[in-house]
Amino acid sequence: MDNKELENHISFLCKILLKPETTEQCRALLEDLCTYKEIEQMALRAYAAKLFLEGKTYNAIIAETELSSATLSRVSRSLTHGSGGYRQILEDEAER
Repeated sequence: MDNKELENHISFLCKILLKPETTEQCRALLEDLCTYKEIEQMALRAYAAKLFLEGKTYNAIIAETELSSATLSRVSRSLTHGSGGYRQILEDEAER
């Protein structure tokens, strides 16, 4: 598969991820798309990002989430050098 075709598939995925209107619809879609472990890991990464934005330390986040230090490092790197997805969505959520 070439990069353009893959980009089209990723765009399609993004479009269907925007479709659910309720938490229940979103959860059903995630359960169809991902394994339970994948959903669990995404949930913990998002929660860890929220905790980082609240000023929690690595040790506090590891204690609360049981994420590995490598995964936590990736979340931290995404917050500081990523595309801004965590920050934009989580800051929008905090304003609600």
